[in-house]
Amino acid sequence: MEWPDADRGVFAISVAAELAGLHPQTLRIYEREGLIEPARSSGGTRRYSTDDVERLRLIGALTGAGLNVAGVKRVLAMEEELAELRATIERLDAELALQRRTERSG
Repeated sequence: MEWPDADRGVFAISVAAELAGLHPQTLRIYEREGLIEPARSSGGTRRYSTDDVERLRLIGALTGAGLNVAGVKRVLAMEEELAELRATIERLDAELALQRRTERSG
C-alpha cells in the first residue's frame, strides 16, 4: 500500500489493527516489546501510519511463521541493516559512475 506521507500517523489503533489483520491488544503488546512505535496525538492517542501498518503485517507474518518476539526483532534489525547497505551500494555506484564519466571526458 503506497500512500502520500506513509510515515505520518493517521490511523487509530482499531483501524490499524483491522488493516494489519491483528487484534488491537496485539498492537499494544508489540509496542510494549519495542517492535512498533506509533506516533501519539497531543492527547496521547496512538496514531499509526501506513508504514506502521506494513510493519505490523510483516510482524504478523513472521509470528505466524513461528518466530517469537526475539526472532522478529532480529529479522527486523537485519532488514533495516540490509536497507542501509543497499542505500550505501546505490550511493557508491552513483559516485563510481560519476567518476568514470569524469575520467572519460577529462
